[in-house]
Amino acid sequence: MSIRILIADDHHIVRRGLVFFLNTQEDFEVIGEAQNGREALEMAEKLGPDIILMDLSMPELDGIEATKKIIEINPLAKVMILTSFSDEDHVLPSLEAGASGYQLKESDPDELVRCIRKVVQGENQLHSKATAHLLKQVSGKKNEEEAPYLRLTKRETEVLLEIASGKSNKEIAAALYITEKTVKTHVSNILSKLGLQDRTQAALYAVKQGIGPIA
Repeated sequence: MSIRILIADDHHIVRRGLVFFLNTQEDFEVIGEAQNGREALEMAEKLGPDIILMDLSMPELDGIEATKKIIEINPLAKVMILTSFSDEDHVLPSLEAGASGYQLKESDPDELVRCIRKVVQGENQLHSKATAHLLKQVSGKKNEEEAPYLRLTKRETEVLLEIASGKSNKEIAAALYITEKTVKTHVSNILSKLGLQDRTQAALYAVKQGIGPIA
């Protein structure tokens, strides 16, 4: 039984190349080509493919939005992103939209074939570069949650260190060559971001985190 494939890509040459290659597989059948996200949405609903190979950067409706709408209509639909972007700004939104796979156009042809079959079988398939970026993003968020001070700007961190050393707003202003009003703003932001009540708590927090006081 053939795996029925819909290709969505705004580049004609890319579509033609994929059609030619995929149709060489005995168990693959390309049943449609869409040149933008809106066409992909319409053809997915009309043709009911087993899997949709979705580019991200397309006119009218991009790949992420098209994927989201396709999954809203048919939660069981299988969408595999096939793109040149491997960064976290594209990977996570694609998965959140409902994509079951994320592969790069630079992928080895045999690897692409394997991933298509795996996604149709219900498995999630991510290219190694996409996985690396995703793990980096998740790790970054985790570290930020564990260490709230990472949310501070460079200047706010400097002010926090000065607070930990016991300096007043006037002294901090002189040390950092800024106005007392600016110092007060930074202090307010620091307390808000760290969830603290006053300067004393801020000083203790800095010491406990190993970021102060200044020697």
